[in-house]
Amino acid sequence: EVERCRPDLRIINLETSVTTSSDWQLKGINYRMHPDNVACLTAAGIDCCVLANNHVLDWGRAGLLQTLATLRGAGLATAGAGENVAEAMAPARLEIASGQRVLLWAWGAATSGIPRSWKASESKPGVALLPDLSIETARSIGAAIREVRRPGDLVVVSIHWGGNWGYAVPAAHRQFARALIDEGDVDLIHGHSSHHPKGIEIYRERPILYGCGDFINDYEGISGYEELRSELVLGYLATLDPASHRLAALELLPFRMRRFRLERAAPEEVHWLRDTLDRESSALGAGVVADPDGRLMLRW
Repeated sequence: EVERCRPDLRIINLETSVTTSSDWQLKGINYRMHPDNVACLTAAGIDCCVLANNHVLDWGRAGLLQTLATLRGAGLATAGAGENVAEAMAPARLEIASGQRVLLWAWGAATSGIPRSWKASESKPGVALLPDLSIETARSIGAAIREVRRPGDLVVVSIHWGGNWGYAVPAAHRQFARALIDEGDVDLIHGHSSHHPKGIEIYRERPILYGCGDFINDYEGISGYEELRSELVLGYLATLDPASHRLAALELLPFRMRRFRLERAAPEEVHWLRDTLDRESSALGAGVVADPDGRLMLRW
């Protein structure tokens, strides 16, 4: 499906460390992937890994430094974490075949479970942590965007925020996302933390993905939230007009996770995803329909 679409960029939230560090932090769940397995990302053609999340420092700052070195050594861009605060807050500069640049900033919110001690500083590695979701913070991010952006650049802001379960979109998230578009002329908001897809809003012809859900994880067999069907996942294919920067189309690619693999979703599963996303997006002014090939499209 991804090869069929041939996207200009492939961006993920990588919610794990990539390290052999033994400096694990006592926090209940600690994720790491062996650096020798980084080929699972390059095989998928990933261009940029967002790291501003609540698992990238699960194995300490040594683990973060090895994560950064491993990903960069594999030719993968990163955003949202760095060896110091300037690097963590810098955008990934991504160029597409047309020569146009895409600037990607990534931030994490404490509401997603990121410890405040993980915040990067001038002298220590860490993540780009939002102080709050206020209009003032959105304005400061808008000012940072204007300092770097050149005419024609597309801007993506990726945010790790909120809890893991439930469809509710907090008013603070809506206000902050809209303020980022107003203050920073952001072209796409890539939100994540929820383990299942949430509703989508289009504001000033710019998409706000409040919660993309997981694409692939190791949660199979964990009980407690079966009604949310987190094994059903989506790939988000956003097409932006290169001149106006407005959203031209948003296609949602439905899959099912099974034994660390993604399978095509069955018709019943596609219909469930359509109905659920349509219900949740309708409260935000959008809707979701299915095409004859079993793919989902956003309407607004």
